Amino acid sequence: MNSETTSYSNLSQAPLLLGGNEEQKKEYLGRNTKENLICAYCVTEPGVGSDVAGIKTRAEKKGDKYIINGQKMWITNGGIANWYFVLARTNPDPKCPANKAFTGFIVDADTKGITKGRKEWNMGQRASNTCGVTFEDVEVPDKNVLIAEGAGFKIAMGTFDKTRPPVAASATGLAQRALDEATKYSLERKNFGVRIAEHQAIQFMLAEMAIGVQTARLAWMRAAWQSDNGQRNTYFASIAKALAGNVANKCATDAVQILGGNGFNSEYPVEKLMRDAKIYQIYEGTAEIQRIVIAREHFNAFKQFS
Repeated sequence: MNSETTSYSNLSQAPLLLGGNEEQKKEYLGRNTKENLICAYCVTEPGVGSDVAGIKTRAEKKGDKYIINGQKMWITNGGIANWYFVLARTNPDPKCPANKAFTGFIVDADTKGITKGRKEWNMGQRASNTCGVTFEDVEVPDKNVLIAEGAGFKIAMGTFDKTRPPVAASATGLAQRALDEATKYSLERKNFGVRIAEHQAIQFMLAEMAIGVQTARLAWMRAAWQSDNGQRNTYFASIAKALAGNVANKCATDAVQILGGNGFNSEYPVEKLMRDAKIYQIYEGTAEIQRIVIAREHFNAFKQFS
C-alpha cells in the first residue's frame, strides 16, 4: 500500500474517530485492523473544492434511511475503497448555516447506485487511485449517520486538524528526499575541475533546503504533539501544512536545478519529486486556505490575550 493510500485512509477514518459511536467504530474501524480494507473521503465535488459549504450532493430522509444523490470528484482511493465517508446536504434551505446544513455518512462502496469513475492521470503521485464517485438514489441506513443530522460540517472541518500534520510530514519526507538526492549528486558531479558541492552557489541552495526541511519537521511535530495530547491544534496544523507544502516544492525545484539537465530527465528521481510535490499545496486545504485559517486563528488569539 503506497503512502498516499495510507494517508487518505487515515483521512477517511478520522471522521469516525471524531464522531462515530462505538458500534460504528467496531464495525468499520475494527474491520480495518483485521482486513486489508481501504476507505475514502468523499467531500470534494466537480465544482466545489475549498468551499466545502457549497457542496451540492444531497441526502433526503425517508423512513429509517437516507437517499443520497450527487457527484464527488478527485477522490483519493475512490476506485478501490471498501467504504466512504460522504458529506451531503440534508437541509435544502440555502440560508441554513453550514454547521447545521450537512450530515456525515458512512457508505459501503458496494451499495447499489454507486458508480466509480475512471482513474485520473494526474501530474504527480500517479500511484494514487484518484477518481470521481457518483451517487444515484443510494440508500444509507440512518444508523450510518455520524453523531446526528446536521453535524457533518463540524466533523469534516475537525478531521483536517487530525490529518494535516501527517500530510505535512509526508511533504517533509519528500523535501528530505530531494535534499538527499541533491547532496549526493553535488558530491559526485564535477564542474570547472571541482565537485559542484564546493561551489558556494550550490552550498547556499543546499543550506536553504536543509533549513526548510528542519523547520517543516518541527512544525508538523508540534501540531501532531498537540493533537496527541488532546489540545486544539488548528493553528499549528495549518502552519505545518502550509509550510511543508511550500518547502517540498522549493526543495524539489532546487534539486532539479542542482542536477541540471539530468534533473530534468526521468532517469533521475528528482523530476518525479517535483511533480509529486505540487499537490501538497492543493489537497486537504490549499496553501491559500491555510493562510486564511492561520490569520483567523492569529486574530482570535490576539483578541483573547490583548
